[in-house]
This record gives sequence, C-alpha cells and structure tokens, in this order.
Amino acid sequence: MAIDRYSYPFTAIVGQEEMKLALVLNAINPSIGGVLIRGEKGTGKSTAVRALAHLLPDQQVVDGCHFGCHPEDPEDWCADCRDRAQSGDLPVTTRRMRVVELPINASEDRVVGTIDLEAALKEGSRRFEPGVLAEANRNILYVDEVNLLDDHIVDVLLDAAAMGVNTVEREGVSVSHPSRFILVGTMNPEEGELRPQLLDRFGLCVDVEGIRDLDQRVAIVEKRSDWEDDPHKFVRDHADDEQDVRSHIAEAIATLPEVDLPREILRLIAQISIALEVDGHRSDLVCARAAQAKAAFDSAEQVKTTHVGWVAEMVFAHRVHSVPFGKGGPNLAEVIARMIGQG
Repeated sequence: MAIDRYSYPFTAIVGQEEMKLALVLNAINPSIGGVLIRGEKGTGKSTAVRALAHLLPDQQVVDGCHFGCHPEDPEDWCADCRDRAQSGDLPVTTRRMRVVELPINASEDRVVGTIDLEAALKEGSRRFEPGVLAEANRNILYVDEVNLLDDHIVDVLLDAAAMGVNTVEREGVSVSHPSRFILVGTMNPEEGELRPQLLDRFGLCVDVEGIRDLDQRVAIVEKRSDWEDDPHKFVRDHADDEQDVRSHIAEAIATLPEVDLPREILRLIAQISIALEVDGHRSDLVCARAAQAKAAFDSAEQVKTTHVGWVAEMVFAHRVHSVPFGKGGPNLAEVIARMIGQG
C-alpha cells in the first residue's frame, strides 16, 4: 500500500538526530543497506520515515511501467520496458518518491508478486501480478514491527535490498524485475528481537527512546499542537528549513561518486571492526559507504575521520557480540572513540 499524505515536516521533528541522519544517509546512498530503528512507541519513528520522502528529489520514470524504471538506465529495465524500447523511445514522466508500507500480515505472494501459472503453461506467456517489492522499486519500503514478520519474509526483503532484483519462481517459470529501494524497518525490542543473522543485514541500526530533556519535551507538544491547529501554516513556517535539507540531499546524491575515500580511512574502519570483534566484512563496506555519504552531505571532497565518527556507532551497534553474565568485552563507544582519536 502506498502512503502519500500531507506530511509533518522532517525538520520540525525535535531531537532524534541520529535517527534522522541514518535516514538521510540511506537516501543519499541506498547501497548502505537500509536502517533498522529500534525503540519504544511514540518516539517519532514512522513520522520521520514519511517526512523523509518529501525531501527527496523527483524521479524520471518510464510512463506506464509497473516498476518505475529509470528511462536512462537500460541495464536496470524490466522485461516490459526492454520490449517496449524495441518499438521506439519510451515515454517519460516524473513522479515523487513514495513510502510503500508492508502490511504486518503480508503473505510471501503479496510481497514478491505472483505468476499466472495457467497462462504460462497454456499460452507460454509470463503473466505477472506485481507485489510490494515492485511498488517499492526506487521508493522507500517501510516495514513497521519488522521483528514480528516471519523470518522468511524478512529474508526475502533483505535479499531484494541487497541484490536490487526480485526473482519469482513457480513450477519452472521465472520472472525477475528491478527492486531497488531504501529499506527502513522499525521495531519495539520489548515485543521480540530479530535473529542476529537478520540484524547484520541491515546496514545501519539506531536505538531511539523518549526524550528526557524538559525543554525538548515541551517543544514536542507545542509543535504538535501548532501542526494540528493549522498544518498548512506549520508547513509554510518550516518551508525554508525543509528546502535547505532538500537541497543538501540532492547535492549530496549528485556529488557522492566524486567524494574521495582515502585508504587510511579504510584502514581505520577495518581497525574498528577488528577491535570490536565483528564477524565478516559487511560492517567495513557499510561504514565506508555511510562515511562517504556523510562527507557528501557535508559538502566535503574527501572522507575524514570525523565522518567515520558520525556513523560508526550506527554501523556497529547491532553487530557487536553481547557478552553474557557481565564478563566484559569490547565497549562500543570507547573503542570507536579511541580508534578515531588515533586515526
């Protein structure tokens, strides 16, 4: 189900800076692999996700395409766009990015789509009914209470997010289509945890909680009241701030490939991973991509240690092994601070 509503401004959200940064970084570079937001209810998780979509650049898409293929990226076209292109230039239109929400009770067929086997066997045609992953292509896929989904469904989502392609196979019939999206999952840890194997596949992870600062809590209530009294005026009052962030994101997306990622920064990231005893190499890749996105957002030409410092905790927080019975182990914040200081 696509959600497109008059949204609370992103820049009006009080506090939760780490959560907002994680969302922005994934918007700049979706190959970071999404973000998992863990926290209690009422902390602005869904509000921030929906507000983000209004800050992202408009997209050129092939008119009439189920998947919103980019007209200038033929390598990522769906089969239908390839067939249509043989008859001439594809029609082009513009759209805004959307938040596509995955229902908590969604079946696998609803997620990946279905193939009409009868048509395939009798007529030799591949009739495909697109699912959520088709709607999500080049959009934001929002999965609330991701920890309550069946593990297999989460696996399917994460596979598509990593590969950028969704493949459906039924009785020897196979259909593939592009499925590149910004994945945002939210969960309340009190309602159950995700398996470590699934946790690791989210690029970033942010823990949010209710704000304890007195003035900020008051500001939250005041802003929400102003919004409810006159949302049009509230949006106008934040228009300049929204445009400023929107421009920074658009510029960062355009300049990201030009941001230099020095080898000493890669060494620093590797040293942090080793010190934290993190399994595998995904953390190194994600940290490099996130730091590069932060540098682009800051209009920097080169990634610096400070950029690594901004993103390191959200990269490693869900990848550090918990140590039972208080026996000690690597302290995330201390290790990162020490490594950054030495870098």
